[in-house]
Amino acid sequence: MSVPVSAAQQSRHAERRRATKETVVEVVLDVDGSGRAEIATGLPFFDHMISQLAAHGGFDLVVHAQGDLEVDAHHTVEDVGIVLGGCLAEALGDRAGVRRFASFLLPLDEALVEVALDLSGRPYLAYDVPFAPDTPGLGSPPFDPQLAEEFWRAFVTAAGITLHVRRREGRNTHHVVEAVFKGVARSLRDAVRREGGGVPSTKGTL
Repeated sequence: MSVPVSAAQQSRHAERRRATKETVVEVVLDVDGSGRAEIATGLPFFDHMISQLAAHGGFDLVVHAQGDLEVDAHHTVEDVGIVLGGCLAEALGDRAGVRRFASFLLPLDEALVEVALDLSGRPYLAYDVPFAPDTPGLGSPPFDPQLAEEFWRAFVTAAGITLHVRRREGRNTHHVVEAVFKGVARSLRDAVRREGGGVPSTKGTL
């Protein structure tokens, strides 16, 4: 006789692999982790940012990506967002018991970023973090800071999340981008927290 597993006991874990002519991406995600990260995308600055998601989101996360960086970093960044977002959607399942909504105001030195999100099941990104077209890339190979928006768009589309991000203050490119990743991580940490048994929607589904 099998014993039903309660929502509190269920493991929120997912593994995915995506291979195209441009990239091969493998992701392992444990939502209820301790912040451990093993990230290798070929873009050191991007690795640092994804590590922030794990550390400040409380996730255990493995991301391995091989992409056509000799062409551009865009394919790698976008595809990591697709696979990671898909893993989050799978790990959360029907999203029963989650808090669903969260927001955070994240300071990093002179930078200040506002984040609000909803595990709505409806993908939407409002991203107001402008950078000049000639802003230098970060790291080597360089990570164009405008690619952060492409990552988040791919992520929310695959994850089924409504995400609003706005830069309130900030001059240092590194600080602004990092504040965004940390702010989203802390908001996700709050939104995925279990605090009930039902799906948090009057429709009965997300």
